[in-house]
Amino acid sequence: MTEVAFHFNAPDKLAYACRLLRKALVRQTRAVVTGPDALLGRLDQQLWTFSQLDFVPHCQAGSPPRVLDASPVVLAPDPLQAPVHPVLVNLGDLVPAGFERFERLIEVVSGDAEDRALARERWRHYAARGYAIVRHDLDLQR
Repeated sequence: MTEVAFHFNAPDKLAYACRLLRKALVRQTRAVVTGPDALLGRLDQQLWTFSQLDFVPHCQAGSPPRVLDASPVVLAPDPLQAPVHPVLVNLGDLVPAGFERFERLIEVVSGDAEDRALARERWRHYAARGYAIVRHDLDLQR
């Protein structure tokens, strides 16, 4: 069964996602990131610029197979169109289609009231289906 974790109170979802993906890369863990196209486009830009010393190799889900094979991070508006990697990171508002194909699902949630309300709906969805949920309050880690 997929391990579900919510990372609450991210001051900047994209900056947090960049750091999370860098950490996954260091641990040699491959990940798929899902969310709206526009948000993934901004994440693509930030992955190139968030750190002068680090680069997180990534590609789009529609990339050629050799690029997908070489990229530890895949950006996919529809995770069903992406290769199955151990981790799925959700930056979107809805429960990602096919999340149960992944070993881990990480929901990144900002402090915004609407984002938190939508996250509560996703939480209820997972809990109603018997998923054990881990909660990480990023406010407590600062």
